Amino acid sequence: MLDRNRQHQIAGPGHGQALSADLYYDGGQNYSPYGRDYSELEQGFNPLKLLFYVVQYRWLFVIMAAAGLVAGVIITMMQTPKYQATTQLEVLVPSAKVFQDIEVVSENADVRAFLTAREKLKSRALAQRVVFQLGLSEKPDFLFPTPSFSLSNIFYRAFGISKSPSLEEKTPEEREEIAIKRILNDLTVNLVTNTSLLSITFVDQKPKYASDIANQVAQSFIDQRLDQTSETSDLARQFIQEQVLQVKQKLQKSEEELVAYAKDAGITITGDDKSLIGSNIEALNTALATAIQDRLDAGRVVDQIDKGRGSSLAPVLESEGLQKLNEKLADLTSQYQQKLGILKPGFPEMQQLQSQIKELQRLYNNGVLAITDSLRLKYQEAQNKEADLKSKLAEMEKQQVIFNDKNIKYTILKREVDSNRSQYDNLIAKLNEVGVSSELKTQSAAIVDFASVPDRPYSPRLSINLAIALALFMALSASVIYVIELLNNTFTNPEQVEKELGLAMLGILPLVDDRELMASIADQKSGLSEAYRSLRTSLQFSGAEGAPRSLVVTSSEPSEGKSTTSFKLGQDFAALGARVLIVDGDLRKPNLHRLFGLDNTIGLSNLLTNTVRKEDLASIFRATKYPNVTVLTSGTIPPNPADLLSSPKMALIITNLGKRFDLVIIDAPPIVGLSDAPILSRLAEGTLMVISTNQVTRKSAKTALKRLRSAGANVVGAAMSKFAVNKFDYNYAYKYMNYQYYNYGTDKSNPKIEGKVDDGASQPAYAKSPTFSRLVRRVRSSIGGFLDRAKSIS
Repeated sequence: MLDRNRQHQIAGPGHGQALSADLYYDGGQNYSPYGRDYSELEQGFNPLKLLFYVVQYRWLFVIMAAAGLVAGVIITMMQTPKYQATTQLEVLVPSAKVFQDIEVVSENADVRAFLTAREKLKSRALAQRVVFQLGLSEKPDFLFPTPSFSLSNIFYRAFGISKSPSLEEKTPEEREEIAIKRILNDLTVNLVTNTSLLSITFVDQKPKYASDIANQVAQSFIDQRLDQTSETSDLARQFIQEQVLQVKQKLQKSEEELVAYAKDAGITITGDDKSLIGSNIEALNTALATAIQDRLDAGRVVDQIDKGRGSSLAPVLESEGLQKLNEKLADLTSQYQQKLGILKPGFPEMQQLQSQIKELQRLYNNGVLAITDSLRLKYQEAQNKEADLKSKLAEMEKQQVIFNDKNIKYTILKREVDSNRSQYDNLIAKLNEVGVSSELKTQSAAIVDFASVPDRPYSPRLSINLAIALALFMALSASVIYVIELLNNTFTNPEQVEKELGLAMLGILPLVDDRELMASIADQKSGLSEAYRSLRTSLQFSGAEGAPRSLVVTSSEPSEGKSTTSFKLGQDFAALGARVLIVDGDLRKPNLHRLFGLDNTIGLSNLLTNTVRKEDLASIFRATKYPNVTVLTSGTIPPNPADLLSSPKMALIITNLGKRFDLVIIDAPPIVGLSDAPILSRLAEGTLMVISTNQVTRKSAKTALKRLRSAGANVVGAAMSKFAVNKFDYNYAYKYMNYQYYNYGTDKSNPKIEGKVDDGASQPAYAKSPTFSRLVRRVRSSIGGFLDRAKSIS
């Protein structure tokens, strides 16, 4: 390889100082000055990328925007002006009354009532009523309006021409049907949120019709509801009257049957709907319960008497006579006890006291005995009364059993009477209500705001039409751009080459007009020359030991600039003092001799086939007018180029030439469809792949790179040729190059040397209209790229 340490000490043409390795080389990373770190590539949605798409296709957007604005104006002119009037109607929903168990239950108004009113407002019957009340079937300007959207509207509005419809062509029924359909189609009814208001809107070409019909629809709805309510009340009253007569007859008949059965069965009913036997049984049960309670109370008293505790009974304690005797007895007993301590019991006074005490005790005992005997008598009476009541109750229960058998049918007849009476009462009440409500003409709706005559049309609106048309045309532009980008499977910027092929971008070569090509190459201050010098510098740092000693320059397809690249690289490396040999390895369609202005009588093919004399061997390697540049042309075109290039002699020639020259550059044929380039790339130390912008397809480039690597080639990187330099282009966003940079040191007053370049174009720099020329070039480029891709696919 070329010694990098030696080469970057040599100042190249146009440079004022030596090249520095540190400026282009970063450690062990093998990146070119235009290479990108893949870790920094944007992922996902990129708004900036969309912005630059807009900039790239700015003229398409401008044209489409202008077309959209024109279309919006035309569409507006084609539309007939329409006027809109709105009436607000309040729906009054009364609380419903439901009779249930003789209670009135009020229900809240339901939103269904408002929805029902809205549908009635849009009904055919109401529309027919409006047509009749306004006489719309006799108004030709309403029946036959101007078309809403028509090309003829442009002339009508421009010259003030109006159509004159005729009513004679239609029958009255047809005219009425047309008027009804017009009202139904142009009428809109909406419920105002969270209110009981309905918004009635009508649209027409005449402002007077719009307001009159909106107001009439609301009024006709109110009148229709009143008529329906009155008619319903009359029908309801008539129906209820018929029901009252029927129920009244049923009630009379059921009462007669009940009375006749009670009379035949001997059933007597008290005022509270109870039978006499049942009332007696109820009274006997009450009396028996009282008698049993009395007997139990008296029995408890007798038990106390039998236990000798009669003196402690309440009647005894409550007797005043016995209480007085008891007090006197206690007094005498106390005196006796006091005197006993002084006198003996046999003393007359003591004996007198004892006799008095005994007498009082006898009287007290007789009184207690009298009370207890009366209590015993009361207990006996209670027992007798209880027995009598039980006997009478048993007798009445037997009679009740007989009564119950008779009462079953009586109960059935009585229940029927009660049911008929309840129906009769309810029907009478409803009849009264219907009679009162039929006299009251209450409105179920009221007009809140009447529609006024609109002073300006609401449609069409130019601003909205322009906005919609502009949005549609912008969407169409985006779709066209998407399809173009989808079909465009070529390389448009260096980032795509790095991403798709995984190759380092060693150089970017700007697009130059074919007629200006040689002048740009000869001019060392031109942008193209500067680009090739940058490519040379990148090649110097493409390997650990500098540029490869033998370099194959090839491309995927023909006409990508590989021969021009070989030609210019040889000159640039020779300018650094290196001895350069340029070999035309294209034995099929050689072109290198034309660039150097040499004949192609003998060359590489003659050397490989041993058809050159020894005395002519030295003349095969031809010196050129460029210092340190030697050329080996292709020679006579052989019938078997691949066999010659794959022969051992070709490898030997490359090896020997590498010893005689510092750098051997081989201009190889295209890769796709031929085996020559893979063979040559295997023999050289490095291979440079030239990829043209907007020409070669990505699939073709991938296939070519795969073939090179399969042959064992060392692909050091890629050079992108025919790259359009435009500071407003999408490529400028990625900062690969800019126009001012490649004009460095160029006389700005005379830019003819570079030519006016753009994507896929070949127009001269002196075009009078740059904008028009650029647009034409873009169209030609798109069509040419599409045709090239079609050929590649086929």
